[in-house]
Amino acid sequence: MSAVLRTPEVGTKLPQVGTTIFTVMSALAAEKGAVNLGQGFPDFNCDPKLIADVTAAMAAGHNQYPPMPGIATLREAIAAKVTALYGHSYNAASEITVTAGATQAIITAVLAVVRPGDEVIVLEPCYDSYVPNIELAGGTVVRVPLTPGTFRPDFEKISAAMTPRTRAIIVNSPHNPSATVWTESEMRQLEALLAPTEVLLISDEVYEHMVYDGALHQSAARFPGLAARAFIVSSFGKTYHVTGWKVGYVAAPAVLTTEFRKVHQFNVFTVNTPMQHALANFMGDAAPYLELPAFYQHKRDLFAAGLAKTRFKLLPSAGTYFQCVEIGEVSDLGEAEFCQWLTSEIGVAAIPLSAFYGDGFDQRVVRFCFAKKDETLQTALDRLARL
Repeated sequence: MSAVLRTPEVGTKLPQVGTTIFTVMSALAAEKGAVNLGQGFPDFNCDPKLIADVTAAMAAGHNQYPPMPGIATLREAIAAKVTALYGHSYNAASEITVTAGATQAIITAVLAVVRPGDEVIVLEPCYDSYVPNIELAGGTVVRVPLTPGTFRPDFEKISAAMTPRTRAIIVNSPHNPSATVWTESEMRQLEALLAPTEVLLISDEVYEHMVYDGALHQSAARFPGLAARAFIVSSFGKTYHVTGWKVGYVAAPAVLTTEFRKVHQFNVFTVNTPMQHALANFMGDAAPYLELPAFYQHKRDLFAAGLAKTRFKLLPSAGTYFQCVEIGEVSDLGEAEFCQWLTSEIGVAAIPLSAFYGDGFDQRVVRFCFAKKDETLQTALDRLARL
C-alpha cells in the first residue's frame, strides 16, 4: 500500500496578510498597459558612476563576505553624513549598521526589542510592513490615526495610547503615503512626550533627502532626547535610485545597536559586498543627495501642474516622491474600486490610501508616485486629462 502524501497543517502567524496592494496594482497595470504610478520606484536609472563603482569593486575582488555590520568605509561615510547634516555624532564602529534595505532594518529593530505582550504604536496611515513586523515579534499593535485631511500627528491621541506596556513607537517622516513632513515643533513635542518614559523610537527616514520648498528634514538625530532612544532607518535605494539593490542602514546608540546586531547577524548576517564598496566610494561626493530635493521638486511641480487641470483636489506634497489627491469630484467610487477603474479604463495606476489603514478607512484619497521620467509623467497626465 502506498503512503498518502500529505503536507502537515501549519496554520499562519499572519492571518490578516495577503498579497500586498502594491503587487496587485502593479500586476493590473502590466496587464492593462497602464502607466504605473502606484508602486514607489523610479523608471529611470541611477548615476552611471555608481554602476561603474560596483563593477570596479567586483573586479577588485570584493566578492566575499564583508563584516557583519557592514564595511568600515561605508559606515564611516554614513556617520560623517549624519554629523554633517544633523549635528549628531555616531560611532561608526558601534552605532552604524548596514542593512539589506530599510524594510529589513525595521523588522530587525522590532524583533530586537519587542517581546510578547509589548505594545507598539503605529501612526496610520502607515507603511504596510510595520504591523506584520510587530505581530511576528509577538507584540500588540496600537493604531493611532494621523489627523484626517492634514495627516499631522495628534499628540493628545498618541499620549492617550501610551501605557506601561508601550515598548516603542514607529514614526515615518517624510511620510509614506501622505507626503507630510514633520516640523521641528512636532519633533520637539514627540521628544517631550517620550522623555519621562522608557519608550523606544523607530524613526523611518527613508525619504530624508526628499523635502521640498526649502524646508529641512527634521531627523530624530537632530534632537538629543530622541536620538538617545531611536533606531534611525534610511535607504540608499531611495536616495540613489537603486531600490532593487536593497541596501539601507540603521543608526542607533551602542546599547541599542548591540541588540539590533544580535538579530541582524542571524537574519541576513550581512549585505552584498560590491554594492557596499561602491556606495562608500560614491558617498565621497555629497552632491547627489544634496541636489535630490531640487531634482524631485521639479517632478512634483510638473506633475502637480498637470493634475491641477483635472478635477482632482491636490493635497500638499511636502516630501517623499508621492502626490495624494482627493477623488470626490471625479468619482463616486471608493478608493480601491476607483484605483481598479483608473488603471483599467484610464490607463494610470494609483494606490488607495485605505490600504495603509488596518480598518480600510476610506477618505476618498489616492496616492500617485512621481519618481518617473518626465515623459512618463506627461503620458500619465495626458491620460488623466480625460477625467
